[in-house]
Amino acid sequence: MRFSLFKRQPDPDRIDVPHAGQSFAVSVKRRGSAKRMTLRVSQATGEITLTLPERADFAAARHFAETHGGWIAARMAKRPQSVRFEAGASIPLRGVPHRIVHWSRVRGVTQATTDGNGEPILAVSGDAAHVPRRVLDFLRKAALRDIEAAVATHTAALGIPARKITIRDTTSRWGSCSAKGHLSFSWRLILAPPLVLDYLAAHEVAHLKEMNHSHRFWALTHRLCPRTEEAEAWLKRHGAGLHGYG
Repeated sequence: MRFSLFKRQPDPDRIDVPHAGQSFAVSVKRRGSAKRMTLRVSQATGEITLTLPERADFAAARHFAETHGGWIAARMAKRPQSVRFEAGASIPLRGVPHRIVHWSRVRGVTQATTDGNGEPILAVSGDAAHVPRRVLDFLRKAALRDIEAAVATHTAALGIPARKITIRDTTSRWGSCSAKGHLSFSWRLILAPPLVLDYLAAHEVAHLKEMNHSHRFWALTHRLCPRTEEAEAWLKRHGAGLHGYG
């Protein structure tokens, strides 16, 4: 029996993949469950991840990533444009574009209103440096109010209460339901048309009875929200873009 005296050097946390004058930072992760090398570009965060099997040769993995530089560039180009929460920026609120206005330096309540021309605005008061945080706080509170109302409607129809509702900033899913009856949602749903938020509330409430995606689950979801297919189509077309705000 022969034993190697040398241990495999640890992989770097990331590599840089060049393409057409650009350089893309790629995170490197080994997974025991991985069967092959894969590249993924998150449309929500822009993170590029190279996943490889536990025993894969790292040099081969680097070559694999570098030969896909064009694919990475194309995927990154399709990412939604980033929009900061700052004065002058336009952001959707319940699907309606609102221009952020630094209304006053005197601290006050952020509110959705209209300007002198009747155009929708988000009026923010206080120090200008705090505008981004105040906008985010307003959106999170508005999301929680709308989601709690939608969940209450659907749980009343279902006859099963939700034990807890939380708001997060998730990138992989819009909502979730735990075995304990805890529901969690992305605050970014407040940016979408009300139909979409209502559908996600119905979707997770349906999981209180059917913790699966069976035919029974989908039948129940459609009963709670008859416009399920319309909402899902909207998310498929525009959902990734919601992650570009803030």
